[in-house]
Amino acid sequence: MPSLRVLKVSCALAICGFGLAALAGEPSGTESEQGVWQKHEYSFQFLGFTATYSCDGLASKLKVLLIAAGARADAKSSSDGCVGGYGSPDTFARANLKFYTLAPIGNGENASPPINGVWRSVLIADRSPREVALGDCELIEQFRDKVLPMFTTRNVDNRMTCVPNQLSGSVINLKFEVFAGLPAKKK
Repeated sequence: MPSLRVLKVSCALAICGFGLAALAGEPSGTESEQGVWQKHEYSFQFLGFTATYSCDGLASKLKVLLIAAGARADAKSSSDGCVGGYGSPDTFARANLKFYTLAPIGNGENASPPINGVWRSVLIADRSPREVALGDCELIEQFRDKVLPMFTTRNVDNRMTCVPNQLSGSVINLKFEVFAGLPAKKK
């Protein structure tokens, strides 16, 4: 009987764990803090073995990642200097990023008026956000290394494994908390 009880508790904990993963994007703390928006501009050049993006496709995917990671909703990602035309794959696809991230007051210049922010849990994985797939593994690695440091993050749990030239064996699993603006209230 004790082993059956342990099994039930283990199953309950596993189910709760999966439930928590589904809450990615929800505030991880209840108290808000004052923060200020910080502007970032970055020229992102993708270099990978497994996937090839058109410049427009790269810009679109990067905008999804910016918003998912906690950038302000007006983030911009535009294609830049690609040899091929619209929709043509480009080995050296590039995009210009212009976005704002929230930083707690005292972590930089206070050029913008303060707003309330919260620590929010983020999970980037296969199909989370839904536009992300295993073929994007190298892109997410480069986003993690080059762009994510511009955000105010904590508790980064990086369990990424990207196998060049194949999808089998690749794993997208990047969890972190980001200091982000409070979600807009629905009217």
